[in-house]
Amino acid sequence: MTTIQKVITIFAVVAGTMLTRFLPFLIFPEGKTPPKYITWLGTVLPHGVIGLLVVYCLKDAVFSDYHCLPEIIGMGFIFLLHKWKRNTLLSIAGGTIFYMVLVQHVFV
Repeated sequence: MTTIQKVITIFAVVAGTMLTRFLPFLIFPEGKTPPKYITWLGTVLPHGVIGLLVVYCLKDAVFSDYHCLPEIIGMGFIFLLHKWKRNTLLSIAGGTIFYMVLVQHVFV
């Protein structure tokens, strides 16, 4: 990849990122209420994304000969932690750390 191609690629990525970040604020200014469909998507999509992430994370898991124990224990830990604290960031960080400890130190 030449230098000009790298610059063009970086520019395209920056422009795409800025467009996706600023466009909602331009389309739906602060005083204007968004359409009901957009509000509905805002309530439904987070659950769909989490479901999609769970399926994606478990797609390569081997569910035979107890190879799936770290995944199952990790999911249970995340579920309990989230029900207890109701903090998404804590659930993500705590679940990741717990799963990494399981995989690297317990189920070696």
